[in-house]
Amino acid sequence: MAGGGDSTAMREVVQTRFVDATPAELERVLSPSTVLEAEGTFTVVATADTDEGQRVTARGGGMEAVFEFEDRADGLHYRQVGEQGPFEAMETTLTYVARDHGSDVTVRSSVGLGLPLASLTDRIAAWKRRGELDRMLDGLADSVA
Repeated sequence: MAGGGDSTAMREVVQTRFVDATPAELERVLSPSTVLEAEGTFTVVATADTDEGQRVTARGGGMEAVFEFEDRADGLHYRQVGEQGPFEAMETTLTYVARDHGSDVTVRSSVGLGLPLASLTDRIAAWKRRGELDRMLDGLADSVA
């Protein structure tokens, strides 16, 4: 739904959850495919290595979107690229830090639809994104349980 809006009016969503896995255990299960599919909106159909990380093509909800993933020392960073996909702009950073024989996992995502009435439409996009992040954290916790 790319449009002619101002992507500086993006909304930020932050979700944090304790996961019963060490950072090393999380690092072994985290991948672009596991993260995107755990969000529940897309199914990964192709991945390609790039100089910056991985480019992932995914389909769901009658659309196709491309995401670029970059490994970080304490997690992953990814963003939607190109004109296709549900957002005009979307960037997400997933980080984890050790705590009590497990990890606190924080997902911080900024979204913008680029549509008129951004104060309303971007709020709805953030609400939808919050649900995706909750599903991702649930899936991550289940995958290491």
